Amino acid sequence: MSGTLDGKVAIVTGGSQGIGRAIADRLARAGARLVIADLKGADEAAAAYDDGVGLTVDVSSEDDVARMAADTVERCGQIDILVNNAGLYAQLAMRPFDQIPVDEWRTVMDVNVLSMFLTCRAVVPHMRERGGGRIVNISSGTPFRGVPFVLHYVTSKGAIVALTRALAKELGNDEILVNCVAPGFTMSAGVQEHPEVIEALRDVSIASRTIKRDLMPEDISGAVAFLCGPEANFLTGQTMVIDGGQYFH
Repeated sequence: MSGTLDGKVAIVTGGSQGIGRAIADRLARAGARLVIADLKGADEAAAAYDDGVGLTVDVSSEDDVARMAADTVERCGQIDILVNNAGLYAQLAMRPFDQIPVDEWRTVMDVNVLSMFLTCRAVVPHMRERGGGRIVNISSGTPFRGVPFVLHYVTSKGAIVALTRALAKELGNDEILVNCVAPGFTMSAGVQEHPEVIEALRDVSIASRTIKRDLMPEDISGAVAFLCGPEANFLTGQTMVIDGGQYFH
């Protein structure tokens, strides 16, 4: 895919590590100029790319997200691609739904769902000025399988699929394509910081897959790059489940 995104500017939220970093690496190899937006490590991650830009951003903050879009246009001149990857998962404790604190539920919804509304609202005017753009939202395979004990997480990821479909309808006439990638349980850097999560989910996930191995961040990045590129120019409102055949969608 080298060169397919030449001249494009891509924002990747949560792009300093894990799935987001793998996506940023893949888009950079395709020629895009990268803007890494993250709470921590954005500058360090952006330094790995030619003309990369690092922005410290809380994606659940309306002011931070507005600044993200403005700074990107000021420093890069345009916004062509938005990958909404930032989210909460591995740090959440697995527990019955009636034991989830209300404050934690609200935080998950703010970081996983409200953030995507805010980022899309901030970048779409700039994409319209460019005559189009691509938005890729990172969801999860959990809403399709009904995974228990993380109800707030699963609910938030299901909302992302619905957001993708509705927004695709709204933005089709603007040549802004909105799609979704839904990974299975991924051995990302964030997950590897929580051995209790690996112990609970790794073996059972592999056992239920058609392709019986770990899902790595690099397995997801190719689908995102495809959706951002010219070969996906008649594809919008769709969700690609990337889980090694655990769920057939």
